[in-house]
Amino acid sequence: MTTMTDPHHQGGFKLSMLIYDSRYRSITIQIVALIGFLTLIGWLINNTGQNLADLGKEPSFGFMTEGAGYDINQRLLDYTSTDTHLRASFLGLLNTLLVAVMGCITATVIGVMVGVARLSHNWIISRLMAFYVEMFRNVPVLLWIVLAMAVMIESMPSPRAFRGEDPAATMSLFDTVAFTNRGVYVPEPLFSNSLGNIHLFGTSSLRFDVSLDLIVFLVVFIGGLLISRMIGKRANATQEKTGVRPTVWHIRLAVVAVPTLTVLWALGFYLGYPELKGFNFAGGTHMRNSLIALWLALSLYTAAFIAEIVRAGILAISKGQTEAASALGLRPRRTMSLVILPQALRVIIPPLISNYLNLTKNSSLAIAVGYMDITGTLGGITMNQTGRELEAILLLMLVYLSISLTISAVMNWYNNSVKLKER
Repeated sequence: MTTMTDPHHQGGFKLSMLIYDSRYRSITIQIVALIGFLTLIGWLINNTGQNLADLGKEPSFGFMTEGAGYDINQRLLDYTSTDTHLRASFLGLLNTLLVAVMGCITATVIGVMVGVARLSHNWIISRLMAFYVEMFRNVPVLLWIVLAMAVMIESMPSPRAFRGEDPAATMSLFDTVAFTNRGVYVPEPLFSNSLGNIHLFGTSSLRFDVSLDLIVFLVVFIGGLLISRMIGKRANATQEKTGVRPTVWHIRLAVVAVPTLTVLWALGFYLGYPELKGFNFAGGTHMRNSLIALWLALSLYTAAFIAEIVRAGILAISKGQTEAASALGLRPRRTMSLVILPQALRVIIPPLISNYLNLTKNSSLAIAVGYMDITGTLGGITMNQTGRELEAILLLMLVYLSISLTISAVMNWYNNSVKLKER
């Protein structure tokens, strides 16, 4: 009997086997590619460092502690031109996060409504929504931002139009909101029995004050929501056991509203309204045109994409689900909110994450309308003043990467919480 010997096991290991032996060839190629890639990166870093040294610009982030010397028109915290570039960048980061949060919430609300309306049996409504989607998503978002800014400036009255016995313009919402070509002035929440502020980070460039009134309000409000959720879960458990759902909506409303209103009353909550003084409004909260234009443009643009995602998610659900809900006596609106949308979320959320990330990154176009976000501060004025292009761009990339990874982590967590779980 003749025994066939595997040629791979004849003799010992030879270097030629790294190329000719299929067991080692793929690993060899990967190692060589990795070494080549790391060599290229090392050469680029070394060459860049040498060129910067020849120019007398050794890599350093010390410029962040120097005085900024410029103002930030829209800001959430106190800031003066004598503060450091680090604080200016921090204020820019807060402005970026403000637009991103406002934009994501608004775009989601509009996108869901438009996506559902696109499936309406009413021909006019469905066609109008289709026109909205095609119009916004096929025009660059930068043009929408500039157009929104131009509309705000040209169509809104100037503050002087509110003056006189017979003014050409009047305030809206019972004289509490003023729409002007310099921005929108809205009431400001104030407390007559304020608890004061907490100073965080001491005197560093990242210092900011946190209102104790806001902390107490949020603790009480969130605590009420958690208790309300527990009551709702208990009602669900009772319904599963007995088939009868107890009426608890008034209790859930009370545990949220009563403590919250009590805290507001104890703190002496009131609204500070904007008033025309001289040639401009004083008091209240000033939302500049640049902020509103950026917020609206990004929201409407992103909502067009979210609408298509929502429509596709709803169409992915079997029609049998709708028919079963109708057989149980559920109305179309209840069917959509209780049966279709909860199942469609599992299809909607993954692409929705990408649109949130795109909206956040598109906020860097704020410089086109003069809104001072992180790109306008760190990647704009700070970089131009200090001449530290490499350091500023690296920090800017790190900031956007961190924001994007955070959004992805939160949305992936939510996606895992709503996905189907096998028993």
